[in-house]
Formats: sequence, C-alpha cells, structure tokens
Amino acid sequence: MVPYMKETHVDDLMTSPMLTLSRDTPVKKAVGGMIEANINSLVVVGEGCQPAGIFTSTDVMKAVDSDDSLDAVTVEQFMTSPVETLAPDDSLAAAADRMRADDIGHLPVTDEDGDGVGILSKTDLVDALAGSA
Repeated sequence: MVPYMKETHVDDLMTSPMLTLSRDTPVKKAVGGMIEANINSLVVVGEGCQPAGIFTSTDVMKAVDSDDSLDAVTVEQFMTSPVETLAPDDSLAAAADRMRADDIGHLPVTDEDGDGVGILSKTDLVDALAGSA
C-alpha cells in the first residue's frame, strides 16, 4: 500500500457536504439532481441526516429497466440499503480495502452520532493516488 494511503484520513479527501435526498424522492428527480451535480451517487437519509441507503447510477439503470415511469417510482425501491459507512478518521488504506473487498464505489462518511458528513468514492481514491505519485 502506498504510504500516503495509510497516513491520510477519509476526512482529508471526502466530498462534503454530500448531496442527500429522502426515500420518497421520485427517481426522475434524483436523476436530474445527479446530472446537474455531475455525480454518480446520492445518499438517502432517514432520521436526522443518518444514511438509510445509497442511490447510484447503477440503481438508475435498474429503474429504467423496470418499465415503470421514473416519475412513479421512488429511490427507496432501487437504493442499496442498509448502507455501509466510514468514519472521518478512517485511513484511506482502510477505505480502499473495504471498497475493494465489498465491490463498493461510494461510501458515506458519518460522525460519532451516525449523521452523514461527507462521501468518499473510488474516483476520489484514484485522484489521490494520482496526485501522490
């Protein structure tokens, strides 16, 4: 593992604030938000700002394939839940290991109360590695 990855923490690289939405958001609205922000995932939050799921571009494809109107279906029907999370002080090496082991592209970052404070993606890790070389 590159030393940089062991020495750097998730909160040094995460995107914050993360874009969130509620479970009952229509898929069409979620897709519009993803396009507008040029991102591939949105965190679905429940009580407070606690991640209840994650809705990704892969989930968009499942929604499109369902033959239902994207106005009529909600992100809850296609999101991944429960969602795995990271802590801000986790190392990038630990984050990379989890992403690789579980084939995850995006991990919300939560504080000690379980509230979402950011998100880390595989793209963020690749960019960090490219910048440290």
